Amino acid sequence: MNRPLCLTCKQRFCAINCYRGDKIYYRKMCEHCLKRGKKIKPSEPNWALSGYKKKTICDKCGFRSRYSAQLLVYHIDGNLNNSAVRNLRTICQNCVIEVSKSDLIWRPGDLQPDL
Repeated sequence: MNRPLCLTCKQRFCAINCYRGDKIYYRKMCEHCLKRGKKIKPSEPNWALSGYKKKTICDKCGFRSRYSAQLLVYHIDGNLNNSAVRNLRTICQNCVIEVSKSDLIWRPGDLQPDL
């Protein structure tokens, strides 16, 4: 197995974590990034990469949110790989419960923490 590159700087090789038997286990970052304390940034969700912007109003009930964590992006057809803008809806946490208990096939897309 080749030694992987650091996920933070993508320039240096990852630090060695431990040896178990004949196998070597690597960390996610190089020694330099570990010492500097750099964090790995979360990748953007597929719906954001497709150009969809999360709204501040629920598309189902019209609720206006104060915080973006109160709203989630859902895929209407249930296919998480279909990130077409017409397939995505922004709904509030209350409507999430309604959607999960109804016969709709909507599915939450790429749940990532909002930072």
